[in-house]
Amino acid sequence: MKRSIGLWQLMGFAVTSLGGTLLHFLYDWLGEAVWIAPISGVNESTWEHMKLLFVPMFIFAIVQSFFFKDREDFWCVKLRGILLGIILIPIIFYTYNGVIGKSPDWLNIAIFFISAAIVYIYETRLFNLQKLHCRSPKLAVTVLCVIALLFVVFTFATPEIGIFKDPLTGSYGI
Repeated sequence: MKRSIGLWQLMGFAVTSLGGTLLHFLYDWLGEAVWIAPISGVNESTWEHMKLLFVPMFIFAIVQSFFFKDREDFWCVKLRGILLGIILIPIIFYTYNGVIGKSPDWLNIAIFFISAAIVYIYETRLFNLQKLHCRSPKLAVTVLCVIALLFVVFTFATPEIGIFKDPLTGSYGI
């Protein structure tokens, strides 16, 4: 298969958008099944929405990596992109809510898609510039795995701080 960075990134955006949307509802659709909780949204907290972006992006990156084996910068680009995405969600959400007040649901949904779009545009730019020096792709993968582990751990052992609080129920985690 011929590799086109733009096409791959567009597919990544589509997979992330569709995957994140499905993962938002999956926990409830499966009757709050504990086995799906590590990868799906279990409440409406900002943290869980960050997980909805992270999981499909990370899974897509794993698939994509098989087609980009010759790119030494691949995992460093993906790490930067995923970090940008999971940081953008709370920054946009809390900034908007701090200025305007409670945001409508449509805007909260838009924040997810806007963050995903910005990430894939940013990654495409990094791939096309080919100037990113990646000293340790293994370290980048390790950091992504640690982030994945944190999403799992904090689903079940949730710190009682604002980013983890479900604004609808006032609860934390499951």
